[in-house]
Amino acid sequence: MARARPIVATYSIAACDLAAGRWGVAVQSKFLAAGSVVPWAEPGVGAVATQAYANPRYGPDGLRLLREGLPAEAVVAQLTAADDDRETRQLGIVDAHGRAATFTGSGCHEWAGGRTGPCYAAQGNILVSAETVDALAETFEATPGLPLAERLLDCLAAAQAAGGDRRGQQASGLLVVERDGGYAGLSDVVVDLRVDDHPRPVEELRRIYGLHQEIFGKTPRKEWLPLEGELAAEVRTRLGALGYERLDDWAGVENLEERVDGEDAIDPVVLEHLRRLST
Repeated sequence: MARARPIVATYSIAACDLAAGRWGVAVQSKFLAAGSVVPWAEPGVGAVATQAYANPRYGPDGLRLLREGLPAEAVVAQLTAADDDRETRQLGIVDAHGRAATFTGSGCHEWAGGRTGPCYAAQGNILVSAETVDALAETFEATPGLPLAERLLDCLAAAQAAGGDRRGQQASGLLVVERDGGYAGLSDVVVDLRVDDHPRPVEELRRIYGLHQEIFGKTPRKEWLPLEGELAAEVRTRLGALGYERLDDWAGVENLEERVDGEDAIDPVVLEHLRRLST
């Protein structure tokens, strides 16, 4: 097998939220566009992170084996056994039941290692110390009430604060999947965001995630505000100032159509966005 181009100085976490039916991976690396190679996930199947001298085929091949029902440890064993360059690889897997496994080859550059727990596999190489991986694991364990994407972002931030990559920062990525949980209920991809080249990629990834949530997030319908009385008049005035008569017409232009449903109530996020633009 030909040796893949190395993805160096990388830390990642593959994880799941079984109650929410979500699986995902978050990564930060001193490597351009690491988010295009490291994370792989499929709802109801599992999540895979492949790094160090990354073998990109670990992603689709690992998901295939998980789909066949193999547990995470067996998938790691099968993938690495078939790879002559396995000692240069690093791999983390979480399966459909939240079982986790991580692998660090003896040829990975220090500090390199991994840690697993219920519903997560954390790993890193060319790190300042083991504290980076410990921060990934401990942050995940301490944040069970948050949505998976936010937990993973918190994990990356904690890992960077604990020392992060010995060579520095460059790229980050966040992938979260859920069956029919993505755009318009017609996609399994809930979040798929990358920062390919940035001096502070984890911070930039969180900023982009905030934009993503503003457009694609969901406020419980019970928290929407009735469009009546003074609020209805305010909305009409603000829409008029922007050249619109209908809320859904304006929302479509602003890419907020997923947060608008009729003219009887308004999502507070949509209202705040309208107020910012029309002030």
